[in-house]
Amino acid sequence: MNVPSAAWIDEEGRIVRINEGTYSQVLSLGQASFGTDEYRPAVVDWATNGAASPYVWSQDEVVGKIRRRTPDEALAEPTFKLGVYFYETDEALGRSYWERAQALAPDSWNFHRQDWNLTEGLGGPKYREKRGALGDKDYYSPLELPTSPR
Repeated sequence: MNVPSAAWIDEEGRIVRINEGTYSQVLSLGQASFGTDEYRPAVVDWATNGAASPYVWSQDEVVGKIRRRTPDEALAEPTFKLGVYFYETDEALGRSYWERAQALAPDSWNFHRQDWNLTEGLGGPKYREKRGALGDKDYYSPLELPTSPR
């Protein structure tokens, strides 16, 4: 089930694909489903064919896929980390930093999930509520796999 999806890195240490945000098969959690059955065969093709795989991106494609963060999004990460630091000694102060980080980057599921899990145990109910609020909007960006070899 767990396959590389954040980054594919070749034997020379070059990133050849990034930020897929998917699972290796369709999974169901309650009434929600996520993942794709098309991703695992792409990873197998890359592992088998290396640079000749049609799923490997050029350096320009990799660079073009890197999402640029807004100044608020860039500030959100160290703000959240300050919250983690302060949470151990002053929960209210730590939470105030987490709330600020979430306000700076409201679309960051990372900040929400970490907050819910650190302060409330399992974040399942809050996750399901936020996920449900998406409606028809994708949780992950659609997977971009070529339909035919390059």
